[in-house]
Amino acid sequence: PMDSLVDLFIDMMAAERDASPHTQNAYCRDLKRLSAFLHHRDRNLKTAQNPDISAFMSHLADRQFSAATAARYLSTIRHFYKFLLLEEIRLDNPSENVTRPKTQRPLPKLLSLAETEKLIAAAHALPVKNAMQAATRARTICLIEVLYATGLRVSELVSLPRAASAGDNMVIVRGKGGRERLVPLSQPAQQALADWLTWRNGDKKIQGSAFLFPARSRQGHLTRQRFTQILNQLAMMAGIPPSRVSPHILRHAFATHLMEHGADLRVVQQLLGHADISTTQIYTHVLEERKKALVAGGHPLAQLETLDIAPKDG
Repeated sequence: PMDSLVDLFIDMMAAERDASPHTQNAYCRDLKRLSAFLHHRDRNLKTAQNPDISAFMSHLADRQFSAATAARYLSTIRHFYKFLLLEEIRLDNPSENVTRPKTQRPLPKLLSLAETEKLIAAAHALPVKNAMQAATRARTICLIEVLYATGLRVSELVSLPRAASAGDNMVIVRGKGGRERLVPLSQPAQQALADWLTWRNGDKKIQGSAFLFPARSRQGHLTRQRFTQILNQLAMMAGIPPSRVSPHILRHAFATHLMEHGADLRVVQQLLGHADISTTQIYTHVLEERKKALVAGGHPLAQLETLDIAPKDG
């Protein structure tokens, strides 16, 4: 019976919230752990009370789960009991008033503008000895130019449909929750897309695919793992440690470089597809930290303080 409640909840999240399979699996794992914990207290998901949920959160802390992970568990639990309440399966929500673990969100890792340019240059420098290598280079250039020009999530990038191109300078992206957004392309990204489409549409093996970046994967398009491998190769060519490069770090670079050049926070929010502007505000903190570092490294008084030399009065 408890499994059926979870199944109903997952079905709702998939149908009404367009939750991805990854998110659905995460919900199942979280609720399974809660169910096992409640079993030892002679409770179940349907009969749990507020003290049981609070005890579960304490249990996670005792097991040294990070605050971010514990907060995710509580979010799942709240969504689940809100669903049971709306469906009148329960008359109350036992997760109400349970304290959310305080999380300190780490600042995202970044690439400098110069490092990003080296990464893109590495794609353009890929060897071309035959038609296959030429097509591979065109695809690689398109992938990295479009990613840096748009800040797409890697899942959004690799699964772009062939019909995503809206004219010559825009792409239509379907993001989290099924929300669509229109994202402009830079001039280099437009050229890279045009060059790749010439190769793609001329290849009889893949020209009928519905995806912009077809592949022989189960999904029918380039996988996130394969794209990460491509980035690692480019990083090594560019002299950048692969550990410092990932699709998400390039997304961070896109947003940070935009704001460094005066982009409005709301505009960056829309381009990134963030539902809540508080998620985008992390980049204002990034800029603040970078300004502090510049002052600490370049201001003469800061250097004197570092050397423990106090400036004279007057």
